[in-house]
Amino acid sequence: MNATISDRIYHALSERIVIGALAAGEKLRQDHIAREFKASHVPVREALLRLEAHGLAQSIPRRGMRVTALDPSEIREVIEMRVSLELLALQNAFVHLGPDELAAADAARLACDAATDMADWEQKNRAFHRVILSPCGMPRLLATIDDLHIASARHLFANWQHRWNQRIDTDHALIVQAMRRRDVTTACDILRRHLRRVR
Repeated sequence: MNATISDRIYHALSERIVIGALAAGEKLRQDHIAREFKASHVPVREALLRLEAHGLAQSIPRRGMRVTALDPSEIREVIEMRVSLELLALQNAFVHLGPDELAAADAARLACDAATDMADWEQKNRAFHRVILSPCGMPRLLATIDDLHIASARHLFANWQHRWNQRIDTDHALIVQAMRRRDVTTACDILRRHLRRVR
């Protein structure tokens, strides 16, 4: 499916918010965004409304649309929601696992391990989780998980950006091994521990 102009604007702005390039409280000016993306105001408004729906921006009376502040108290809720929903998705994904899905999971794991900076790693890490969960075939569940990934990514960048270093993620490798063995219990146990470690 081809991305619309609104999709491209939304993804570009959401990534800037996640990595802190657009700071909390910064005004999102429709005219500036429209010029940057060579777009009319309609797709810009659509993108800003999506940012607001996903908790990344807020419309403030007489002050316009601004980047939301990061709330440290929300991370516990985000992690617990990710645990519940990602385990549900992974359990349902096992029914549809074939050679192609397992190969994609292994490729995503290796791509994540090869990342050389935090921004690249965060995108590849998100992609790994998406790849192992996508076979569940539950689009609403996956869309909710995507939103939670964006929320947790903001916290990671705010708190860990200067302490990040390249490493092999053994949890990812163990999850893929469990998927190959069709061992859903072990895969879910590792994923649960992996997500809660973020706290």
